[in-house]
Amino acid sequence: MHKIKLFIVAFWLFSSALFSAELNWLNDYDMALKQAQKEKKMVYLFIGADICRWCDRFKDMTLSKKHVIERLNQEYVLLYMSRDRHKIPSKFTTQGVPRHYFLKSDGTIIYEDRGSREVDGFLSLLEEVSLKKE
Repeated sequence: MHKIKLFIVAFWLFSSALFSAELNWLNDYDMALKQAQKEKKMVYLFIGADICRWCDRFKDMTLSKKHVIERLNQEYVLLYMSRDRHKIPSKFTTQGVPRHYFLKSDGTIIYEDRGSREVDGFLSLLEEVSLKKE
């Protein structure tokens, strides 16, 4: 039983490392806003939970795709916050994850959504956000 738990923790750490390596996630809200101001980008805030099958599904199914990764890295400063581990500002809802917030570099919420989206649905969401920011 101990070996199974150890394997699960090791697998989670390994998959988390892969997930963060490709998308360069920050985990600090203030740091993300500063970086967004510096780079003249918006912030994509993805709120999840440490144990969340829908968050894992979204990461595996959508955030692992090369064209999604390229678009997110090009247009956004990426901020991932786990409701279980990070201090999330109170203006953001943490119930019902995954949650998606798109912010101006001053922290103003442009658009918010929730749920695990497949690639086409997520790309449509990004298009919708692009229309809202103008």
